[in-house]
Amino acid sequence: MPYKPKKRICQNCGKEFVIEPEDFEFYQEIGVPEPTFCPDCRLQRRLAFRNERKLYKRKCDLCGKDIISVYHKDVPFPVYCQKCWWSDKWDPMEYGRDYDFNKPFFEQFRDLIRDVPRKSLEQESNENSPFTHYTWHSKNCYLSPSTLYSEDILYSKSVDKCYDCIDCNLLTESDLCYQCLESNKCYNCTHLIKCRNCMDSHFLYDCNNCQNCFLCFNLRNKQYYILNKPYTKEDYLRKLNEFFTGSYSKIIELSRKFKNIAQTKAIHKFANIVKSVDCSGDNIRNSKKAINCFDVYNLENVKNCVRVYDMKDSMDVYGCDKAELSYESITIGFKASRIKFCTNTDTGVGDLEYCDSCHSSSNLFGCIGLRHKQYCILNKQYTKEEYERLVPKIIEQMNKIPYVDKKGRVYKYGEFFPIELSPFSYNETVAQEYFPLTEEEAIKQGYSWYKRPKSEYKPTIKAEDLPDNIKDVDDSILNEIIECKNAKSMASEGVAERSSASSRSSASLLQKGSLSKNKTLNMCTGSGVYRILPQELEFYRKMNLPLPRLCPDCRHYERIKQRNPLKLYKRKCDKCGKEILTIYSPDRPEIVYCEACYLKEIG
Repeated sequence: MPYKPKKRICQNCGKEFVIEPEDFEFYQEIGVPEPTFCPDCRLQRRLAFRNERKLYKRKCDLCGKDIISVYHKDVPFPVYCQKCWWSDKWDPMEYGRDYDFNKPFFEQFRDLIRDVPRKSLEQESNENSPFTHYTWHSKNCYLSPSTLYSEDILYSKSVDKCYDCIDCNLLTESDLCYQCLESNKCYNCTHLIKCRNCMDSHFLYDCNNCQNCFLCFNLRNKQYYILNKPYTKEDYLRKLNEFFTGSYSKIIELSRKFKNIAQTKAIHKFANIVKSVDCSGDNIRNSKKAINCFDVYNLENVKNCVRVYDMKDSMDVYGCDKAELSYESITIGFKASRIKFCTNTDTGVGDLEYCDSCHSSSNLFGCIGLRHKQYCILNKQYTKEEYERLVPKIIEQMNKIPYVDKKGRVYKYGEFFPIELSPFSYNETVAQEYFPLTEEEAIKQGYSWYKRPKSEYKPTIKAEDLPDNIKDVDDSILNEIIECKNAKSMASEGVAERSSASSRSSASLLQKGSLSKNKTLNMCTGSGVYRILPQELEFYRKMNLPLPRLCPDCRHYERIKQRNPLKLYKRKCDKCGKEILTIYSPDRPEIVYCEACYLKEIG
């Protein structure tokens, strides 16, 4: 008998959500019950286990050397540097324990979390990139999490196969780019949004195969255009030199003009879905049946996934490459299969449930930090027969004696880890960017909050006192500690509280998603100070760009406000009136077209 859609009430937010027939088929195939949290709350819960950008100085708890880590010095578990964690100086199996059928599973897993050492950073095959997390096969990268196969990347996020780029988000196969978002195969460009195959261009929205274009939108196969009007090569270069002078005040003026153009004149496709069929979401390429997915490519039969590639037959995953039959997991590595309720697993894993930081292993349940192991429960070794007999009993016990968190939410088998078990405080994680909470709200919901100490560095120059033009900047700037432009309005209460209020405002604007509301926050989200690196200064000079007036953290939140939320809405096409499922909420002012009208109008 075929399944029918079922309505459920989320036990976290209390809102109604629907479980579709294909969802039930997937749950049956991988052997899990239906969820009790709605898709948004499940995403929030997963994101609360991923710290991408908060880094700390501390010591390795094994060798004692100074290290950079995503874990501050006050966490309850040991933290090892990369070299020590992968060494044979310790054995994660030493932390193994018998399963206690009188205690909820998640209580026992929480005890294991407090004992097993953790890696300082998630990295692999990098060179000269100690200050970046979730970065693989990259060189000379700095404060640029979730970066793959890239080189010379600064202050960016989700950058793949790129070179020499600064302050970019969701950029692929591009070189010499600055402030470029959701773009692909671009060269020597600045301030692009949703562009492809563009060269030597600036301030473009949704342009494809354009060269030497400036302040344009919805162009295809054009050269020497300004404000969507053609110019001769000579006139174009003359006009460009008038605008693009290396002046900060001029860049601010152009940015405001560009935002107004993108909102009031550009035609917005309902979603950025390219070479894909039967898909919904945004930034989807080369995929089939990718439903409610964002920032993905090469998917088939996947639902509710973000920042995943080469995946099929999976649901509710954030951060993955080459996986199948996986569910409710975050950062699960390469070539993974049948991964359920896991975090930070790596290459060649399969049949893992409720595991954290396990690598090249299979048939594990409730384990942390294991490598090249099979048939283990709570880091204790069993025979294949013992394992296969014990796991069903544990699942049965999880349903009979569930974990109940501080707010009364019930966690039986089939739920991802409670946020209470996250090794990070809520405001350290990606969850704070997309589901912002104040400190008071977080504590009220049972989540921890980290109050980061104030910066020990005192500014030597204010952002407003920097030279307006890059041509007037000499090498002495490398010795300065710059006070962030937003720091002048910072309250006296402390960095964590300031960051909370500011990131909450940023993420609220992101959910509203209106480019017109891209106002400066006047409150620093970082430490209040920053420096200019030699590599960075060289880039600004080469690209004729002024020095930034905001710290990297504030610039990150400014870019977030230019992106659409991980959420879909029903609204009507502004051309034909057809109902569409889009990333633009009905109350937003942008001109939004369905696929057919967009292709007819823009191509």
